[in-house]
Amino acid sequence: MDLTWYETLNRPPFTPPSWVFAPAWTILYTMMFVSLILVIRTKTFENKTNAIILFLTQLLFNFLWSPTFFYWHNIKMAFIIIILLLIFLVATIAFFYRISKLSAFLLIPYLLWICFAIYLNFGFMVMN
Repeated sequence: MDLTWYETLNRPPFTPPSWVFAPAWTILYTMMFVSLILVIRTKTFENKTNAIILFLTQLLFNFLWSPTFFYWHNIKMAFIIIILLLIFLVATIAFFYRISKLSAFLLIPYLLWICFAIYLNFGFMVMN
């Protein structure tokens, strides 16, 4: 992905250096995967289908955000996408909590990172 455009943007305070994102996302995706596996493998009579659908929906918004921001340079649409991601992530955590508390807790760092990303996305939107 060409980051030339990104490098020209005015940045909000506390924007981390670019090298931080790869290790952060590696850790977060690992925790997300473990969380999902815990839900899938839990022996419970709870309806897991809705929880898994919510997880996959927030993941879709997660995957849509990067090309919207970095490839299409559409900061406003990326902001809408990340807000939708947040809504579906909070719902996912609530549903996962009913099935496996550990699976829900594993998503908390991801939730915090998304909240920080919302701050950054909003900052980029306002400053550019």
